[in-house]
Amino acid sequence: MTEQPADVDEESGRAALGRALRYLREQSGKSLGQLAEETRYDKSYLYRLETGQRLSKLAVMEDLDRYYKSGDLLVRLWKVARREVFKDRYKEFMRLEATACIMHLFTLGIPGLLQTEDVARVSLSGAQETAAEAELVEDQVVARMGRQQLLHRTPAPSVRIIIDEYALRRPVMDGKMWHEQLTHLIDMAELPSIVLQVLPFSVGAHHLMDGSLTLLWQEDGTPSAYTEGNGCAELFEDPASVTRCRLSYDRLRDRALPPPGSIGFIRGVLEEHSS
Repeated sequence: MTEQPADVDEESGRAALGRALRYLREQSGKSLGQLAEETRYDKSYLYRLETGQRLSKLAVMEDLDRYYKSGDLLVRLWKVARREVFKDRYKEFMRLEATACIMHLFTLGIPGLLQTEDVARVSLSGAQETAAEAELVEDQVVARMGRQQLLHRTPAPSVRIIIDEYALRRPVMDGKMWHEQLTHLIDMAELPSIVLQVLPFSVGAHHLMDGSLTLLWQEDGTPSAYTEGNGCAELFEDPASVTRCRLSYDRLRDRALPPPGSIGFIRGVLEEHSS
């Protein structure tokens, strides 16, 4: 007898997703081989999804939801599973980020929300030595790309991002890849829901040179702040701490280039890179 998908809260998100995939396939009377033939996904890949060994891209779950006529069941389970790719201390921040209506970020590098897939892969790769480590990187890339979907939801959150000039002066080795990343930054900055500012080297030293800061506000006005740096991370939800973080962010925003000047600055870096 085939088991139905277990409750998401009783097992890992990836295991629940795999169980659901197997259940839907068996209920449809399909073998893995038949499913692979009809969906054009590799049989071994589908097997690894069903056994929880891999995390797919969001588009795969959307395809399979349509194939099984399962509404958005697999997409919802995937959203739970992707959070498990990150460290435990990051999970609560991700939950808050996913529902925030206002987001203010400062980063030293290209923020994950604005990275292209290729640059995300480079930034997450590190010193991978084994096949298992390489697969973990791919899972993290999938999760990061899925996380970017929140920028395109309806209604979209109001997002302001300040990036240090350092991010623009530290290109990846592949020239075409970096050209695409800078172009992507410009394209995203032109969206009505996103404001992008550059903090130039000319402002000198500042108080967030060792990390990043994210401020979030929920629909009911509840604020939170998340900081990362020097191998540690903190999530603040008490009003006093969030207020201190907000004042810290505001001081940086006052020193950053205005949005039009920031886009012009990035275009200049792109031209330098292309010449």
